[in-house]
Parts: sequence; structure tokens; C-alpha cells
Amino acid sequence: MSITKKPVAKKPGEATSKKTAQPLSSVRGMRDILPADQHYWRKAFEAAQNICDSYRFDRIETPILEETPLFVRGVGKQTDIVEKEMYSFETSGGDKVTMRPENTAAICRSYIQHGMLNLPQPVKLWYWGSMFRHERPQSGRYREFWQFGCEMLGDDDAVVDAQLALLAWKYMQSLGLDTVVHINSIGTPESRLNYRNALVAYFRPKRNRMSEDDKKRLLKNPLRLLDSKDPVIMEMKMEAPQIVDWLDESSKNHFMHVLEYLDEVGVPYQLDPFLVRGLDYYTRTVFELYEATDDQNQHQNALGGGGRYDGLIEILGGKETPAAGFSIGIDRVVSLLKNRETTPPPAEEIDVFVAQLGESGRKRALALFEELRTSGFKVAESFSKSSIKTQMDNANRMGAKWTIIIGQKEVLDGTVIIRDMDAGTQEIVDAQKMAQELKKKMIQKSAESIS
Repeated sequence: MSITKKPVAKKPGEATSKKTAQPLSSVRGMRDILPADQHYWRKAFEAAQNICDSYRFDRIETPILEETPLFVRGVGKQTDIVEKEMYSFETSGGDKVTMRPENTAAICRSYIQHGMLNLPQPVKLWYWGSMFRHERPQSGRYREFWQFGCEMLGDDDAVVDAQLALLAWKYMQSLGLDTVVHINSIGTPESRLNYRNALVAYFRPKRNRMSEDDKKRLLKNPLRLLDSKDPVIMEMKMEAPQIVDWLDESSKNHFMHVLEYLDEVGVPYQLDPFLVRGLDYYTRTVFELYEATDDQNQHQNALGGGGRYDGLIEILGGKETPAAGFSIGIDRVVSLLKNRETTPPPAEEIDVFVAQLGESGRKRALALFEELRTSGFKVAESFSKSSIKTQMDNANRMGAKWTIIIGQKEVLDGTVIIRDMDAGTQEIVDAQKMAQELKKKMIQKSAESIS
């Protein structure tokens, strides 16, 4: 005989047990840019926009997703970016795509695809956007990171290199950041091959002191050793051959002209014989920007960098086209801005707060808010709040100069109450003349503050 267990009846008011959903977090290495930080991001963006407008650069936006071969061919198969860091996947349609780890190759692709070779040269472009690299997250470094950059395509004159370094330095200066340009020339691919052989000959006897990663770099791409942050390699390289001794005459002359232009405009720079940058497409001039400080250990603190990449457009299928550019790490710039501003930025001033009473007052307040906003006033509200006390507290907290109050009586009369928040006085005015009355009051208060 089977016994069926009867369900136990719940007592009145007893809650049904329910499994609580676990909260989700952002993906490792990604993060939210919260409202409290937007002041710094807006400041960095507006500075970029202003300086690019003044130098007559046009903005370009490229897709976040590009075909994977673009970066394999453009950045270089044996770079850390391509070997370890790219977010690459195959779509349901079989396309192999990558979330952009940098933007120069994408801009060169766009230059070729849209026939920009036929425009007056050089073509001057700037960008602002997020990049993606799957590297170890650490302070100031994220897997989604933001870059501002400029590219000049179609001209090989040394003045282009100098102007880009100047623009990058001026951008930092406009944000109140004191920086110095570290600069070098890595010559042509032919002169660099001779230098590569000299580096191998220098480092090979020291292999037993190297990490496995640096041993691979010595075998595949020895110039990357000069980028190594391993203290052992950094000590070794101090006596390593310098590329300046292997430069061809044309590259030497080009580099001297770059330095002369920088001297002319007063850009502070420091010659760095071991600066090579981490991407394969660079030729001749390379530079990085560092915060000007007495700290000699600045290797982790590059704020941005760039250089010339005369062969990249041809590698990507275009005609032989000289080009140069730079990018700035906005995450690090924002971090510096936050550290320097010890007091929080002031909240945006509010001209008028719109307060309401009752359902009819709330409906009419919606329309009044739009009328004030389109008339050029900075307006705030708390329409979801019904308590007039709560609304007035919010108006005070926001620093509103005046508050418009409208309830059922004002709706029926076609009026509004204008309250002067400083003086504590108020008056009733015709709703049709509300904006004009407020403008008069603003002018009057401004004149009183001047006198």
C-alpha cells in the first residue's frame, strides 16, 4: 500500500521560499564609467575635440569589429597583441573577426577602402573610442580601454612627425598635465634588419638569465626585448647596441629635421635610444609621452605615443603611402586628472526648478519644463515626488535660483508662482509670461551682483 504525503498547508502570511538570484558583475578587466567620473571624461574629450578642430583634423569613427587579418597583417604576427591579447572569434556566418586592439590599422583600411588617396594630402583624421586587449588587468590598465588619436596620411615630410608630437604634447598641456616627449628613430626596415642582427649577437650569450617570454622574443622579434619591463632585461639593455649607429643617411637626416622642428616650437623632448614601440608597422620616428617628473622609473607610466608607419597602407593592400600618427591612453589621463583635482567638480548651476502639486499641476508642469528648457534655461525637477517640501529641499540642494510652483489653483487661473530661492520671496505671474519674467529677473540679479 502506498502512502501519499499531503502538502503542508502554509500558515496565513507565511512567505513562499524563493531562491535569491546571484548578482552579476562586469566582466573581468571591464568596468563602468560612473556619473561621478563623467566630468573628467568630458573634460578630456572636449580638450581633444578643441585641439583637433584648431589643427583642422576631421573626426573618423571605425567599427569596433574588423576582419582578423587586418590586425595580423597590420600590427604583426609576432607582437604580443596578435599572439596573446586579441579578442577574436568566428561569427555564425563563418567570418573571422576581432574587436579592435588599436585603431591605426583600421584607419588605414578606411583610407584605402574609401579612396582617400584622391583627397588633398595629407589626410588629417582624429578618433576617440574604446579598444580591447586581453591582457592582465592592473591599476590604470583595463581590457576595454579608451584612446584618443590623430593620423596624418599621405606625406613623408619630417614636419608631419614634429607637428603630431607637438599636438600630443599641447593636448596634455591643455589639460594641465606637464609632459615630456621621449623620441627616437628606428630607421627603415632594411637598416632595422642590420640592427636586429646586432641585438641578437649581444643578447644571445645572456639567454640563461632571460625569462621564457624574453627567450621567445630573442628568437622571433628581438627588438621587443627593448620594450621588456623585466628588471634583468632593463639592466642588460643599458649596454646594448643603439639603433642610431645602424640608421641609413636618409633616416638620420629625417630625424634631425624632426628634432629641429621640435626645438623651434619649444616641445620638451628626451632622446631615448632604446625606444622602439610595440608594433611592427613603425618606421623612422617613434615617440612616447611621459609625465614630467623627477622619478626615473617611468617605464610603466607612458601616457601615449606614436610615430611614422610608411609601409602600413601598402601592407594592407593600398598604394605606397607615407603616414604618421599617435594615440593617447585616456584611462591614464583621467586617472591623473582625478588625482590632481582634490576637490570634487562643482555641480552644474540650475536656473529654475519646477515644482508641482496634485495631478493637474504635475501634468501642466511637464509642459512648463519643456517651455523653459527650449527657452535656454537650465531646468531641474522632481516630478515623481508629490511632497512640496521634498521638492523644495531638492531645489535647494541643486542650488536653483528660482522655483516655479504650479498646483490645481494655478492651472485653473492660468498662473504660476515664481519663488526667489535666495530672498525667500515669491510672486504670482501669468503663465504665458513666465519665461519673459524669469529672463528679466536673471538680468536684474546679474546687474545687482556686478554693482
